[in-house]
Amino acid sequence: MLKKSIKWLLILLVLVSAAVTLYGWHLSGRIEKRFSARLWRMPSTVYSDTTLLYPGQGFDRKNLTEKLKSLGYRMVAGRPNNQGEMRMTKGTVEVYLKDFKIPSQHRSGNPVRLRFDRGRIKSIERIDTGDRLAIMELEPEEIGQFYGPERERRQLVSIRQVPPNLVRAALAAEDSRFYGHHGFDPVGILRAFYVNLRAGRIRQGGSTITQQLAKNFFLTPERTIVRKLNELIMSVIIELKYQKEEILEIYLNDIYLGQSGTVAINGVGEACLFYFAKPVKDMSLAEAATIAGIIRAPGRYSPYIDKKRCRQRRDAVLKAMSAKNWISDAELQSALAQPIETVGENIVVKKAPYFMDYLSHQLGSLYSRDDLTRLGLSIYTTLDTRVQDAAEKALYRGLTRLEKSIATLKRAAPAQKLQGAVIVVQPKTGFILAMVGGRDYAASQYNRATQSRRQPGSAFKPFIYLAALDQLTPASRLSNEPRTYMIDGKPWTPENAAQEVGVNMSVSMRAALAASNNRATVDLAMQTGLEQVVEKTAPFQFTTPIKPYPSLALGAFEVVPLELARAYCVLAGDGVLSHPLSIKDVTDDHGRLLSQAHLNIDRMISPAKAYIMTDMLKSVVSEGTARALSGWNLPGPVAGKTGTTNNFRDAWFVGYTPNILALVWVGFDNGDPVKASGAKAALPIWAELMKAIPQYISGADFKMPAGVVTRTVCSESGLLAAGRTCPLPMEEIFLEDIVPDQPCPLHPARNPIKDLIHGIKDLFNSTP
Repeated sequence: MLKKSIKWLLILLVLVSAAVTLYGWHLSGRIEKRFSARLWRMPSTVYSDTTLLYPGQGFDRKNLTEKLKSLGYRMVAGRPNNQGEMRMTKGTVEVYLKDFKIPSQHRSGNPVRLRFDRGRIKSIERIDTGDRLAIMELEPEEIGQFYGPERERRQLVSIRQVPPNLVRAALAAEDSRFYGHHGFDPVGILRAFYVNLRAGRIRQGGSTITQQLAKNFFLTPERTIVRKLNELIMSVIIELKYQKEEILEIYLNDIYLGQSGTVAINGVGEACLFYFAKPVKDMSLAEAATIAGIIRAPGRYSPYIDKKRCRQRRDAVLKAMSAKNWISDAELQSALAQPIETVGENIVVKKAPYFMDYLSHQLGSLYSRDDLTRLGLSIYTTLDTRVQDAAEKALYRGLTRLEKSIATLKRAAPAQKLQGAVIVVQPKTGFILAMVGGRDYAASQYNRATQSRRQPGSAFKPFIYLAALDQLTPASRLSNEPRTYMIDGKPWTPENAAQEVGVNMSVSMRAALAASNNRATVDLAMQTGLEQVVEKTAPFQFTTPIKPYPSLALGAFEVVPLELARAYCVLAGDGVLSHPLSIKDVTDDHGRLLSQAHLNIDRMISPAKAYIMTDMLKSVVSEGTARALSGWNLPGPVAGKTGTTNNFRDAWFVGYTPNILALVWVGFDNGDPVKASGAKAALPIWAELMKAIPQYISGADFKMPAGVVTRTVCSESGLLAAGRTCPLPMEEIFLEDIVPDQPCPLHPARNPIKDLIHGIKDLFNSTP
């Protein structure tokens, strides 16, 4: 009987062993498959463009320090000695630049001093060497991430990047016998059992780092015997298949270490930035012990939740390290004496949300949504965060001012509020520096900059004048008389707006554009030929059809604001049509370049034609409908055009300097009247924006290209001035192929000899 029992027991043991072996083999396959694949979903991170600084640039100390703070730099009392530190002194900013690496360049951090004088950078020099710098570049700023369903932030680090003190602190806090066990620690389990028994409650866990890893990757958090057995078996398998350093690296990149709003902070790399704004390699002993102390319970030990409890936990970790002889007594005492100085909680928010939506749409042709939320791409954009911030503030303040000045514009319901859009572009590259698609993204995600279609009104007139430059000149005369046109069998009589300056029945092209004369502009379109105007406008690639009706001269068809801004870039960018760009480079999670944007430009018109149009648009600002801009005291010249549609439904201003172009639109989504012109509703927003970004306004004038000549003409006839007889001669510019060659017939030149003879005859005839 005994032999039979032993036999069955052996059979049972063999079967159990076989079952355990098969189950272990199954688990081993799961583990290998999981660890050989991408371990985590890594959100793709979106960055702004870099920021260039140079002597002579309009950039004051306040703007610079705000920019540095947004990049994570910390203000210190003494001279900056570590990367990421800065201080302000009288007339200077000293900053220890951080390392940064982007596809186009790699820069090592170094200390620099910037001197300022009257709102401009006077000089830039290296503090350590004294060398003067002609240019300095600040690293890109993070503006958002594409999160997956887990909404986790994680900065992957190699175990070689983690300083020894942080490794030892993590081991002291969570698994001091990590290098002495094979997946589970019987000594640790017994110790935890004893501590919990004495306390009468769960105070300490006996899980090793490997067990924690197995639970996090493969198991649910419930406390059952089956789950614990699975955890033990998996821990042993993981230890058999992988080196200790590999296990530790995965663990340090996986652990949950806090919360930023709705986003989880995972891994020591991200935690070091979140709590101390430092890369993991720069952690001090005290900071390393703080991070390690948080691991056990981020909700209890985070310094953002309870700094006192966090310090107590940090000190316990330091003492545990000392007990293991991993740090000296001197190191212990020094670290214990240090306060916990965090960078300050920075809740992750979506910056430039309308731009981010537009970017996401452009990225859709390159990457799927799943790729963006799991591959950890780095996306470098054209956005300038200082310009974006200025555009958002200018629009909000401008709309608020309008509502205060015209009480009927104020609406309580968010969906019915007065709206606006701002687009800022570099004309010659097409780089989008800022995009605001509405006054409040939380209330409405509809991007009016890229999705709305509105009538441009007089903001379209420059393209009518451009189409005429093959036949006419800025001095050519246009009819400003009332006239009725038949459109689809119905009479249409354009009228000049009340604020238009021109009252003469004949005006020059320059004066008509400056005053935004409707009658003269329609006359110009008819002289040029409506079909010719449509043909000349087609290459600008407006997505709404333009039909050859006389009303097209007054912007009666609809346009997308971004398309109108792009069209103006031709005038501002020497005749080149640049396609709007939001993406510059995309790299993978190892920094390898995946895709790179290339400037896509088309020659639309000659630089000479672009210059003539720009010069005429300068007259709009100096003496026409945008002359109120002179009160803003902006340095240097501005070219631009206001726009106001029928019944004041849309108000526009598009203006540019040699370096930057911005479009502002104001209106109601349902088409209610704004009750203000482009000059009163949109222009002040544009002006406030420009005042806030002096770094883009150099004060230099537009350069006259080859193919443009200057002549003195009669301001009344537009033909060559006849000596001193023309009462109002003026300098005007012309295409060298279309220059007036006829003298002014209104004030013919006099012949001195004939005048003398006639004078003598008159004298004799008058003598009695």
